Amino acid sequence: MKRLWPTRWPTLSPLLWREWHHHPWRHAVALLAVSLGVALAWSVHLINRSALGEFAAAVRSANGEPDLSLRGQRDGFDDVLFERVADDEAVAHASPVIEVETHVRADPAATRQAMRVLGIDALRVAPLAASLMPLPARGEAAQVFLDPGVVFVNRAARERLGAASGAARALARSQTLTQTLPQTMPQTQTQTQTRPQAQTQTLAQPAQPVFIEVQAGSRWILLRVAGDLAAGGGPLMVMDIAAAQQLFGLQGRLSRIDLRLVPGSDAAALVARLALPPTVRAVAPEAAEQRVSNLSRAYRVNLTVLALVALFVGVFLVYSVVSLSVAQRTPALALLGVLGLTAGGRRWLVLGECALVGALGGAAGVALGTAMAALALRLLAGDLGGGYFPGVQPALHWSTPAAALFLGLGVASALVGGYLPARAAERLRPAVALKGLGDPGGHAPASWPGLVLLALGVALAFAPPVAGLPLAAYAAVAALLSGGVGLVPPMVHGLVRVLGTGLRTPAAGGAAGAGSPLSLLALRRASFHRGTATAAMAGVVASLALAVALTVMVASFRTSVSDWLEQVLPADLYARSAATATMAETAWLPADIEARVLALPGVVRLSASRVRSLQFEPGRPAVTLMALPLFAADSGPPLLALVAPAMPPHGRLPDVFVSEAVEALYGARPGTTLVLPMATTAGAATPTFVRGVYRDFARQFGSVAMDRALYQRLSGDTRVSDLALWLLPGTSPGTVMAAVRALLPDPALLDFATTGELREVSLRIFDRSFAVTYYLQAVAIAIGLVGIAASLSAQVLARRKEFGLLTHLGLTRRQLLLVVTSEAAAWVAAGTAVGCALGIAVSAVLVHVVNPQSFYWTMDMVLPAGRLGLLCAAVFIAGTLTSAWAARGATAKSAVLSVKDDW
Repeated sequence: MKRLWPTRWPTLSPLLWREWHHHPWRHAVALLAVSLGVALAWSVHLINRSALGEFAAAVRSANGEPDLSLRGQRDGFDDVLFERVADDEAVAHASPVIEVETHVRADPAATRQAMRVLGIDALRVAPLAASLMPLPARGEAAQVFLDPGVVFVNRAARERLGAASGAARALARSQTLTQTLPQTMPQTQTQTQTRPQAQTQTLAQPAQPVFIEVQAGSRWILLRVAGDLAAGGGPLMVMDIAAAQQLFGLQGRLSRIDLRLVPGSDAAALVARLALPPTVRAVAPEAAEQRVSNLSRAYRVNLTVLALVALFVGVFLVYSVVSLSVAQRTPALALLGVLGLTAGGRRWLVLGECALVGALGGAAGVALGTAMAALALRLLAGDLGGGYFPGVQPALHWSTPAAALFLGLGVASALVGGYLPARAAERLRPAVALKGLGDPGGHAPASWPGLVLLALGVALAFAPPVAGLPLAAYAAVAALLSGGVGLVPPMVHGLVRVLGTGLRTPAAGGAAGAGSPLSLLALRRASFHRGTATAAMAGVVASLALAVALTVMVASFRTSVSDWLEQVLPADLYARSAATATMAETAWLPADIEARVLALPGVVRLSASRVRSLQFEPGRPAVTLMALPLFAADSGPPLLALVAPAMPPHGRLPDVFVSEAVEALYGARPGTTLVLPMATTAGAATPTFVRGVYRDFARQFGSVAMDRALYQRLSGDTRVSDLALWLLPGTSPGTVMAAVRALLPDPALLDFATTGELREVSLRIFDRSFAVTYYLQAVAIAIGLVGIAASLSAQVLARRKEFGLLTHLGLTRRQLLLVVTSEAAAWVAAGTAVGCALGIAVSAVLVHVVNPQSFYWTMDMVLPAGRLGLLCAAVFIAGTLTSAWAARGATAKSAVLSVKDDW
């Protein structure tokens, strides 16, 4: 008999088919839940994989394939190092590179666009990065790349600039170019022997030259597009390295040196021989790709986990559907047992059905998710709201092993959901079940499994991150949800006992009121069938808990961001020269701008700041250094959103404040020393004293704040990046904007925004980043409500005999509806209470554990009582009405037909 089940599947498969044929909607709901969960998770994975792959490919294309790269900070390092490196016996090829990010535009009236610019030595770059080799346009001289006034752009740059439209400014601007270049780009002695001839040829031959303007500091320099690049990825522009040094004020400086080593050479020995300066680091080629991956890793992982929410809720829905299916098919399963099917065979029969549901749902989910990803890549260009992949238009990157993995997740979720019902089918006693006998379940259910899971969830919430990710926190959320579902039976038991104490006397007229026999009947049945209640409420508890948790998390985050904006935006008007710290390295304002703006009518106060980018470690994203007036008075607190009171000044070391991300990533706690990779008059690196930690929601990977006067004294850098203006009451911001722009050589050098506009834009970006969260929340609630409908409908349909018997005893159809609705209301109330409480507990994990471990931000927990009340009320009303609707159809059947099988 032990071998009966494995050899009888073809014999038993008709039973499976008949079950699906008679109840197609029931299994379709479970299949839909699995497919939606797989589709969401798979589409998010495909989008992230495609965007990351395209971004990494662009990095490889721009960086080439060196064996080793020597990288410095944004302001570069002394180019005398290049000769020493190139002459080393272990170096086969060396390519110097200038790397900056700046603004470009195709026309003075056009909006400036961000552009990555590389200065290369075209005679050296080919062995290391062939895709950066300039490709002169038809009619251009072969040596045109030596011309300091020309650039080469890739396809993405042409599309962004609309460079073809610039052809209308043809030869008319050639004279302007000839007059501009000698003044803005003086040539070295070695260049003058070859470049004037090349320049004459390039200006005379093209029929319609295309020009662009490049921002260098507070100036716009006119350059000519002389050809293309094979490099893919985002917008990229290449020019001669000497011209780039001259253009961006980096004479005698290099950003990096790419090396191809002699086969068999020891890279570590080479680095040791070179004795690199402190601000120059030897970086492996994969470090750049790792930095790109680290940029978005936390966002991608959290998004994938949130996408798996639907699949997790689907587990409980499968459990609900299969539990009720097993309960309804108990006589059939018992008959199979009498006919020779073993207990293990009954278990495998149920699990086989679940595996089939999971396989079909997983396959449908992979297909649907692929279509969703393809559509999202076309419409959103790989950006799901986080802004980590700007300017990337990736193609779909399919992975068969990954697809098989997500298909397996669908099967696994269905098997997990069906395991307990399968065990119930295995444990049933055929003879007793055929007689309709069994334990009525009047004893209070054991609550210890749920309590153990809740305790485990609490313990996991305090565990540290794993590999920089909150994996233990995710496990804590799963344990809390599972424990909460396990506590539904005790909750129902306690609820019906409390409600049943007052129901002892029948009400007049037999109506369903206090003391009504109908209410007693509903509550007694709810008490005796708490296992059925668990199956019916598992989905709603899980989905409501997750919906509540996401609602609280988003509300807490948004409120914290709003409060933070109130602190960091005290002025009336703000202006900036560049959108990012990296762009600010090549875009700044004139030196006398502060005094001239402060003298304008209506301006009562001005605060100027300087931002720049610092690379602490090669494998991590850069940190932003902010030099700004930190103190309103000599003894006052810093003008930052501090998380705790600041420490006293050090006295000998320069004082800085760090954001929470810098504290978490680099261990820069208050009272410690932080070495800034910033060249000063004292040396190549600057040790500083950390006085305090502040919140900075605008810069995920950290920022360091230093008083501007101290920064200028240390670095000698007096450039201005941003302005904050306080205006007289009644002064029009538009009038001040126009006046400030009139002071500039070009009005496009500044971007303005009022405090209200910045708040609105910031919160709009926040809402866009969490748009996927809202969608996932809606899907989770929808699956939970579908679970209620499926579970209660199946249960009501399974009770037709009971309804027929009650009808014979004299109950009207209206009274039957009241019984079923009251019973369901008790279950849904218990599930709603557990789900809401559980959601608040899960939200605490998300707010205080997942968020700080993923993004290094802390926030205050906010409970939006109104939204939570509406959410719980909607679930309770929907569940109760669903049960009433299902009962209405079941009670319409003739009483004689309902009980005829008993005769």
